[in-house]
Amino acid sequence: MTRRRPGLSALARLVTVSAVSPVFALDEPDRLWLVGERAFADGLQPVARRVLERLVAEYPNDPRLPAALFLLGKARLALGDAESALEAFRRAQAAPAPGAPPLEARFWEAEALFRVKRYAEARAAYDAVLRADAAAPHAPDALYGLAWSELELRRPEPAATAFRDLLAAWPQHALAPSATFYLARTLAEQKRFGDAQPLLAGFAAKYPSHRLAPDAQYLLGFARVQAGDTRAGIADLRAFLAAHPQHELAASARRTVTEALARFGDRTELQETYKALLEQTPPTAETLYDAGAIAGRLGKARDQEAAWRRLRKEFPEHPLATRAALDLASAAFKRKDWKEAAAQAHAAAEDEDEGLRAEALLLAGEADLKLSRLPAAAKSFEAVGAVNNVEAGVRYRALAGLGLAREQQRDWKAAFAAYEAVAARSPDATLRDWARARAAAVKGKLNATRAR
Repeated sequence: MTRRRPGLSALARLVTVSAVSPVFALDEPDRLWLVGERAFADGLQPVARRVLERLVAEYPNDPRLPAALFLLGKARLALGDAESALEAFRRAQAAPAPGAPPLEARFWEAEALFRVKRYAEARAAYDAVLRADAAAPHAPDALYGLAWSELELRRPEPAATAFRDLLAAWPQHALAPSATFYLARTLAEQKRFGDAQPLLAGFAAKYPSHRLAPDAQYLLGFARVQAGDTRAGIADLRAFLAAHPQHELAASARRTVTEALARFGDRTELQETYKALLEQTPPTAETLYDAGAIAGRLGKARDQEAAWRRLRKEFPEHPLATRAALDLASAAFKRKDWKEAAAQAHAAAEDEDEGLRAEALLLAGEADLKLSRLPAAAKSFEAVGAVNNVEAGVRYRALAGLGLAREQQRDWKAAFAAYEAVAARSPDATLRDWARARAAAVKGKLNATRAR
């Protein structure tokens, strides 16, 4: 029994016939061009690349060289090799014989430049396409690429202008939904929440099945909360969470809802949210931290500390663990539990965030000062000065604390220098007056020491 031979694809039959039949025999350049062109059209990019690279390398004088280079560039780009695609597109434009339309080749050069993150050059190439022919077939894509190049160059205003121009000129284009969303996101990042909302409000109705529809729903809720329309924003975010509980923005949405409720929610809403956070399974660092924050708003200090201690125990490596440690330290300091305050503050001082670390070091120093652990207090206060980008209020409170520590150590010179710095430059008028008084007192002791 003979087994029937499986059918061949059109491309495979072409290659097979041209290789064995003298009737259909082709010259090698013709065969390479035909196979490369058909492979590209059929989406067989690895085959197209391999065959076209042979044609370009072995027959550099073939009249189809520019067209082959252009197709080769597109095949390489489709395979993720943007650097060599860029080289092919530029060679195609420089070839003496005509190949792809010049503007089309220039557009694909811009695409390759964007992929290799040469955004300034990509922007110039996209702009050249638009300046040459604003109605060219690739003009909408070029305008979209121009907008993204501006975003990557951290130029939000020109990016927003490009997105708007695309929507005005081609409102039905396939890129219009993406341009709408990214225009709104750009405006939101500039804190222009009122301008972003109209773009987002109609997104779901206009593009219900678009991949960015969930993101637009989230961003609308976030923008409304930030603009002060808290109830509507919370409703949007809750609807987003109900429809997309596993979305990558779900955690951020839950956080925004919790923070908004913590600031503006009534007691009933806070109780419901607190209960839901504690019942979430499995718990996360975010839910425990937010539960603590809401417990504080409800006046449940013990529940607040219990939630944050649980966070510290169950998620010790999470960034919120050090934030919780600082909050626990502040709570302990307020109730004058200096040992607990110092222990939690020293733990929080290990955080990588400079602002949080500076606050923790300041609190640790103040707690150690209350415990008369003067060397430890001085060390923490001095460490605040070594942190970059410290808020002025924190910096000068630490200097004032350092002055107190040195004064109690009877190091009058160091104490006087710290007080003088606070008196001269602190933005807090009350702290400046206090520092002047301490500086005067210490100066008297310093002079008496020198006289002796």
